[in-house]
Amino acid sequence: MRIPISTKLIGVTVSLLAVTAVAIGYFNSKEIEKRIFTRESENNLEKASSKAIEIENILANVMERTQILGTLLVRKGQSVESKPDLDYNFEKDQNLVAITIYKISGTQMEAVAYKVKENMLKEAGVTSGYITQLRQQIPFPIRSVAQKNVEVRNSSLPKGPPLFTMGIPLIKDENENVTHVALADFKLGLLQKPFPDNGVQVLSLTDRQGNLLAHRLEQKALARLSMVKHPMVEMSLREDVPQKQKEFVDPDYEKPFIGAFVKIPRFGVTVIAQTDKEIVQEPVSQLIGSVIEIAGYSVSVAIFLIFLFSMTLTSPIEKLAAFTEQVAKGNYEISAKKQIRTNDELGLLAKVFDDMVKGLKERAKAYAVMKQALGGSVINTLMTMKEEDMGGKRQPVTVLFSDLRDFTKFSEGHSPEEVVVMLNEYFDVMVKVIEKHGGWLDKFIGDAIMAVWGVPYTGKTDAESATQAAIDMRIALNELNQMRIKRGQHPIKIGVGLHTGDAIMGKIGATERANLTVIGDTVNQASRIESSTKAFGTDLLISHELMEAVKDKFKIEFAGAAEVKGKVDALKLYKVRGYKSAKGQWIDVTTPYSDYEAGDADKVKIAG
Repeated sequence: MRIPISTKLIGVTVSLLAVTAVAIGYFNSKEIEKRIFTRESENNLEKASSKAIEIENILANVMERTQILGTLLVRKGQSVESKPDLDYNFEKDQNLVAITIYKISGTQMEAVAYKVKENMLKEAGVTSGYITQLRQQIPFPIRSVAQKNVEVRNSSLPKGPPLFTMGIPLIKDENENVTHVALADFKLGLLQKPFPDNGVQVLSLTDRQGNLLAHRLEQKALARLSMVKHPMVEMSLREDVPQKQKEFVDPDYEKPFIGAFVKIPRFGVTVIAQTDKEIVQEPVSQLIGSVIEIAGYSVSVAIFLIFLFSMTLTSPIEKLAAFTEQVAKGNYEISAKKQIRTNDELGLLAKVFDDMVKGLKERAKAYAVMKQALGGSVINTLMTMKEEDMGGKRQPVTVLFSDLRDFTKFSEGHSPEEVVVMLNEYFDVMVKVIEKHGGWLDKFIGDAIMAVWGVPYTGKTDAESATQAAIDMRIALNELNQMRIKRGQHPIKIGVGLHTGDAIMGKIGATERANLTVIGDTVNQASRIESSTKAFGTDLLISHELMEAVKDKFKIEFAGAAEVKGKVDALKLYKVRGYKSAKGQWIDVTTPYSDYEAGDADKVKIAG
């Protein structure tokens, strides 16, 4: 299918613009995306750090109040004066719900003091014994506190008030062993308040075990969810680093996020800040959209301008294409310069085109003369040969010689014009048969034909093709004779000799005038075999070497041996009576002119 140049120009330009726009958009978007991700990662880390400071201050204040109230609660049993201070401080703290003191003695733990705001519990719909039940349902790691750790846990139950509990070492003995631990229960809202449900960042707070203490979505915090499988929480629990950033897929949202965590080692809690990657990528998507829009406008303008420009190119080129078609058909009377009058490369191309047509006209004339003089097969062979092979090259060939029987007698009884007409008709028939089977017509020698298979390049079926050509020449001669008899002319007979072997193929002659031919003993022997057909009274003989090569394909019988000039040993010669069909059947091919009365042959003598 022909594609116009204008279409190609538009296609190429649009492709280049599209590729450029896509490349610019892609690399810019990647760079912007990288910078945005870096900035957002820093924002997450900065946000998590600021929240960590805020949470640390809250927990430090909670620890301080727990320390004070715990100390007062222990002293209550030791000093009556401490009770007013205890009650005042306890009631003043609006977020404190209860405080319990545990005495540690070896492996034993005993709650020795307890104070609770029953009105708060009542408002939440639970009884004064709720804290005791809470400790049973959500065991607190008191042993960890006894090891001098501050522990913070989410103590919220579905039907109870939202609470978190802080456990601190309260009293130590002279050996610095913790003897008393204070557990204070505070409203969870104290921790939840720094994590509002707004903005693009998702903030959360987890304890030392990876459970939620606070979350942007308060319901998650109230559910006291375990976050140990969350990538950021898992990494914070696994790696001993105070802070880190990471891109990950949030299992709750099932999409990528950019996150950061900051640990508060003093209290064993971790602040996590994460941002939806899609939100971060939104400016990049907007950029890509803008690039696509600009590219669309650019492409539209480019298509219009290229269309106008292509009109100045396509018209002359289409004319040249039409001229070329005419030249291909043999019309060399065309002048492109007369119709393409531009002063650019197209005008130069038109001039060069006219020069080319002039050269082609001269070559066509020379080819016609050479073809008439040498034959098309010779010229075609010369054109396909490599220059290095023309100087003389030994290669396997199969050579065919054919000659008319009694040609001298025929010439004496007919006018020269009649002889020429007969020869031309005969040669026309035989040459077509030879060329049909891939043979190369080497030359005419008077009434003789010399043909070769394996020139310029050897083929695997040269011997078979040459033998089949000889059989078809027998058939063609019979058809020609039938036509001659109908015209009242005498039939003609031929002798054909075939031999296979090595020969020298190349240009033979002078520097200015040479013939492409094959020479050597193989050629001479093929000529002697053709001469032997007269002595054996048959139209076709082949050599022993050729017989060995084609015996499985053709019906062959031994004709005898002949002593020929130039050969010490007699030649074993064979008749070819038919061939094997594609179905494996033997087909006889004989005609009234296949055999005739034997006669004397120059340079040939039947042996023994």
